[in-house]
Amino acid sequence: MKFSWRKASREAQLLLVGIPVLLWTLIPVYHLFLFAISPRDTATSGRLWPDHPTMQNFTTVFQQQHFYLNHFWLQLGNSLLIAVGVGVLTLIIATCAAFAISRLRVPGGRTVMNLALFTYFIPAAFLAVPMYKTMANYGLLNSKWSMVLAMVTIASPYCIWVLKQASDKLPWELDEAARIDGASPLQLFRLVYVPLMVPSLVAVGTYALLLAWNEYLYGFLLLSKETDLTLAVALGNFLAADDSPWELLMATGFVYALPPAAIYYAFKRYMVSGLTAGAVKS
Repeated sequence: MKFSWRKASREAQLLLVGIPVLLWTLIPVYHLFLFAISPRDTATSGRLWPDHPTMQNFTTVFQQQHFYLNHFWLQLGNSLLIAVGVGVLTLIIATCAAFAISRLRVPGGRTVMNLALFTYFIPAAFLAVPMYKTMANYGLLNSKWSMVLAMVTIASPYCIWVLKQASDKLPWELDEAARIDGASPLQLFRLVYVPLMVPSLVAVGTYALLLAWNEYLYGFLLLSKETDLTLAVALGNFLAADDSPWELLMATGFVYALPPAAIYYAFKRYMVSGLTAGAVKS
C-alpha cells in the first residue's frame, strides 16, 4: 500500500483537534465520578484518585438515606415520565405537521413553520415567565402537564423543521404511486411516510426527550411539590446548604446522567443519519 503524506497529514490534523476535544469532554465526567467515589472528607482534596474509594455514596443515593434524597426514586420517575411524554407528544405533533406541510402541501403550511422557527430568536429563558403566566391562567401550575406542554412548545418548531427537510428528500413518485393504487392520505402517512422517516423520527424524538430530561429552569418555575419535582430540579436543592454533601450530589448526578447516555449510544446511528437528513436543504 502506497504511503501518502497528504493522507498522513490530514489524519495528524484530525488527531491534533480530536485529542484535546476528547480530553475536554472526558475530564469533567472523570471528576464527576471521582467525587462520587470519594469519602466525604476527601471529596475536595484535589487528588487524582481517592486514597480510599468507596461505593457508599451510591448506596446512600439508592437507599434514600439523606434528607435531600427522600424522594429520589419518585423524582427520577417524574423525570422519566415527563421526558417520555415530551418525546412522544413532540414526535406526534412534528410528524403530522411535517407530513401536512411537505407531502400534502397544505396552503400556508410553510409560512406557519417559518413563523414558528422565529420563536428561537427569543431565548427560552426569556419565555419562562410568560409560560408561567400562561400555565397559571389555565390552572396547570404544579402539574407535570405544565412541564410537558412547555417543553413540547419549545421542541416542536425545530423538530417540525428537521422532519420537513428530511421529508422533502423522499421521492415524490412514491406518493403518486400510492395514490394511483387508491391510498388515502392516512394510508399514505402510515404505510409510506412513517416507515421511510424512521431514522429522522428517532432522531427528533430523542432530541425532545433529552431536552426535557435536562431542563432545570422550567421545572423550577412550574413545579413546586417535592413529590412532583424532576431530579434535575431536586439536584439544585443540594446547593441550598452552606455545607453541601458534594459527594452525594455528584453520585446522584452520575446516576442521572446514565439514562440519556444510554439512550444516545443506543440510537447514535439514527441520531447522526436522522439529523443530517434534515440539516441541508437540497
